[in-house]
Amino acid sequence: ASRSPSGGPLLTPSQSLDGAGGRRSGYITIGYRGSYTIGREAQADAKFRRVARITVCGKTALAKEVFGDTLNESRDPDRPPERYTARYYLKFNFLEQAFDRLSEAGFRMAACSSTGTCAFAPEQGGPADDKIWTSYTEYVFCRD
Repeated sequence: ASRSPSGGPLLTPSQSLDGAGGRRSGYITIGYRGSYTIGREAQADAKFRRVARITVCGKTALAKEVFGDTLNESRDPDRPPERYTARYYLKFNFLEQAFDRLSEAGFRMAACSSTGTCAFAPEQGGPADDKIWTSYTEYVFCRD
């Protein structure tokens, strides 16, 4: 059997880390940055931008199992399966698609966290009453 640089066995996404032939337990965190502009008429004028990138944090083997070829590994290539990474991202931009894949793989949402900041837009050429809000949101999924 092949060994990883840390001495553990190299596993394919279909192999189990628990040795019992069952599915791996673990956590996967999905994160994204968002922004939107709110004008004077807050509810009617909100302009949302699409999600630019969905990041993935977790053990490499779990991320590959869930997301397969839609996982972009270019920022952390050749990461051993049993090691954690926070450098992967998805090749698609729809949170619902990520959530569906996690649900189909037996994951459930365990936690969610979001932060936000506000800046006035006039210095970026926007109307004096507009504000630009940016946020970062993470969703933590687990499988027992």
